[in-house]
Amino acid sequence: MKYEAKELALGDRGYIDDLRVPGMLHASLVLTKHARADINGIDTTQALSSPGVVAVFTAADIPGELKVGLIYKDWPIMIPVGGRTSYAGDVLAVVVADTRLNSRNATALVDVDYSPLTPITNAATAIQSDDIAVWGTQSNVLSRSAYQRGDVDAALASSKFVVDESFSTQRIEHAFLEPESTLAVPSLNDGVRRLHVYSGGQGVWDDRNDIARVLGIDHSNITVELLSNGGAFGGKEDMSNQAQTALAAWLLDVPVKGTLSREESLLIHAKRHPIEMRYTAGCDAEGRLTALKVRAIGDSGAYASVGMKVLERMAGHASGPYALDNIDVEAIAARTNNPVCGAFRGFGANQAQFAMEGVMDRLALLVGISGWEIRKRNVIHPGSIWGPGQIMNDGCLGADMCLDEIKPFYDEAVAAGHAVGLGLGLKNSGLGNGFKEISGAVVHFRTDGIVEVRHGWTEMGQGINTVALQVVVQELGIDPERIRVIVDTTRELGFGQTTGSRGTLMGAGAVKAACEAARAADLAVGVDHYGEYRIDWTQKLGEVENPVIHSTFGYASQLVVVDRETGKISQVVAAHDVGRAVNPTLCEGQIEGSIHMGLGYALTEDFPSDPATGFPTVSTLRGLGIIRAKDMPPVKVILVESPEPNAPYGIKGVGEIGLVPTAGAVAAALFDYDGQWRTKLPMRPTAGDDD
Repeated sequence: MKYEAKELALGDRGYIDDLRVPGMLHASLVLTKHARADINGIDTTQALSSPGVVAVFTAADIPGELKVGLIYKDWPIMIPVGGRTSYAGDVLAVVVADTRLNSRNATALVDVDYSPLTPITNAATAIQSDDIAVWGTQSNVLSRSAYQRGDVDAALASSKFVVDESFSTQRIEHAFLEPESTLAVPSLNDGVRRLHVYSGGQGVWDDRNDIARVLGIDHSNITVELLSNGGAFGGKEDMSNQAQTALAAWLLDVPVKGTLSREESLLIHAKRHPIEMRYTAGCDAEGRLTALKVRAIGDSGAYASVGMKVLERMAGHASGPYALDNIDVEAIAARTNNPVCGAFRGFGANQAQFAMEGVMDRLALLVGISGWEIRKRNVIHPGSIWGPGQIMNDGCLGADMCLDEIKPFYDEAVAAGHAVGLGLGLKNSGLGNGFKEISGAVVHFRTDGIVEVRHGWTEMGQGINTVALQVVVQELGIDPERIRVIVDTTRELGFGQTTGSRGTLMGAGAVKAACEAARAADLAVGVDHYGEYRIDWTQKLGEVENPVIHSTFGYASQLVVVDRETGKISQVVAAHDVGRAVNPTLCEGQIEGSIHMGLGYALTEDFPSDPATGFPTVSTLRGLGIIRAKDMPPVKVILVESPEPNAPYGIKGVGEIGLVPTAGAVAAALFDYDGQWRTKLPMRPTAGDDD
């Protein structure tokens, strides 16, 4: 059973917006009406005289720094007079009132004097332009990730078959159920002002540090307490309204809560990157890959977020789980005035492997072999050199195993005359690329017999609390009824975000280490038994000839079956190598959920923006194109366990790999159905509807 399953199922576990404290006020945001405009003036007079309004704050009221950001400090929490807006989610003012309704009503009374400018909304044009899209930056090129091995041009020239194809993916929204909410509560202890912030973000220490930066105070005076959130998928890595809410509470010295509406949430937080990709790939007469050349441009929107890392990951994963001697990849992240793009489940691997799987299927057709066979001939094995140069270890055996596990279902569907498509993918777990990753945990035996397990990871539905409990049961043999799992953000038990399929990997490693410390101390009562798990041995691209860029990878093959009569997907079979299934039920749930997301990504979901204004053209959940439960095909999950040698219990991530192969498999199945190659997401199920 999932930890806290009863409370969650009955709705008894509250979220931030359920919190109430005495004297609490409500904050609402004034958002820009133009994605790119000079701000000549902000008049708050009318808003201040509106019923219930206590204060209206602008950038002029910020005591510390204006800009925040996960990697680059380039994202203003408010645009000042004399500044310039850069996307539709820019904040101009914060209205604080006695009720949420009063604060929202008063936002319409803040009078802003704009000088609108033409937004820059085409990524390919932006990187060639001297007209800077984003206020305060020097270039429209956010990042450039590139690597080469071998002689690609010569290998392509001598290849028996060559495919040259362009692929395009769309921007989409995370659609987590709980909109962003923050509660900030100031206090005075021993003459020292402090601030306690309740956040549902994915990285509370990043939140803490940036809030301290905005307020101009030491981060030791701020505690950001994590409340388990109602979904994230990467969309709650960047701050949304935490800084503005904290600012209002600090300046007024009263508790303030800010909760975004769905419309505001859609405008503000980062999305999945749309990426334009050109793939040129060659193979020999037997279908073995000879060379791959990739050029990609991703629209990262206005602010950096983690856009440079998404395109870096896209570049690294460009060749999928296949061995190649010759490869040349370049991926550019562009700044535009479109919605900001950042972390989203799959983190660039989805886009890359939609293209790579499309290339594999086209080559298979030219060679005259099946989609399964060409993947079998090219899949990585221990000792293979992957993509950017990493030499793969025994953990990669899972890729081949996933292919073997899905083969009987593939053969059966083909024999039955169904249209079929196969996708094979890999996705790293963790950050890698030379980042130092540290996770801490504490096991504490109380005098009343309760055993506390404390960690610092965000619980957002994926089940990290359940995994922590299971590790303690496994290591110490304790009755689970005695265990209390606590997300403790009063001390630093983590490093960085809950992201990249690393929660179970890092969290389980830390709790295991804490259990070992407890055993070494004879399970002493009243003592914090601390354990730590580190991954501090990965390397940056280019640091050495064959860098260990990532510590761990997950692998998956997915079979999509399409009914030849209706053109609809009748079944999905998913074989996923999870290393070790710590909790098989949670693993299956993650995979089923990610396939739902992957099918939406492939077929129906989109979050377009108007090229003339930079504003999204969708403002509701209904308009996102999310597949309804009643329209989902049956999904069969096969858990493959090929242990990762360098991970606790052999664990590999499962959350992000889940939808990496899906779009490619759907595209192949639709080609088998009607003979039409599809290169643009979202696809359409019938011929002639791709555009």
